Amino acid sequence: MTKIWNETGFVTDDPWVIESEESKAGSNEKAILGIDDFLAKVSEGDEQGFGVLVNPADDVRRLVDHLDRIALVAVSFPAFNDGRAFSHASLLRSRLGFKGEVRAVGDVLIDQIPLMLRCGIDSFAVTNATALKRLSENRLPGIDNHYQPTARPSADAKSYSWRRVG
Repeated sequence: MTKIWNETGFVTDDPWVIESEESKAGSNEKAILGIDDFLAKVSEGDEQGFGVLVNPADDVRRLVDHLDRIALVAVSFPAFNDGRAFSHASLLRSRLGFKGEVRAVGDVLIDQIPLMLRCGIDSFAVTNATALKRLSENRLPGIDNHYQPTARPSADAKSYSWRRVG
C-alpha cells in the first residue's frame, strides 16, 4: 500500500496517479505523465496543472520551457542505490527554479528522506513498511552537520561545516 507523506503528515486525499498502460487517472484524479507524453500534450494546447514523471535516465532540462504549466514533478527512485533522482530534484529547484511540488516515488526509505528534503523534495510516495511506521511515529532521522549547500537551506547557519561563522 502506498501512502503520501509530507512534513505536515500523511495526505489522505491526494489526487495524483502515475499513468501507465494498466492504470489511468479517474474522474476525480490527476494524471502524472512521462516526459514524452507530457511534452506531446503541452504542444496541443495551453492546459496547466500537469504532473510529470521523471525517470532516472530522463533529462529533466527538457521541462525547462514548460515549468509554469507543471504542478507536480515525481522523481523516480526505482532502487535505493539509484540516486539520480536526487540530482533531478536539486536541478529542478536550484538551477531551473521550479516552485511546484516535487515528489519522490519508488523505493523511498526512511534514512534517505532527510537528504531528499534537502534536495528540494516536498512529498513522498511511501510503500516501505519501516518508513511508514517511523513516519507515523514522527521519527524522522536527523542530520546534524551538512557538508555542502543544497536546494533547501538549513535554518541553522552553524550546521554547515563549510561555512565559517564568525
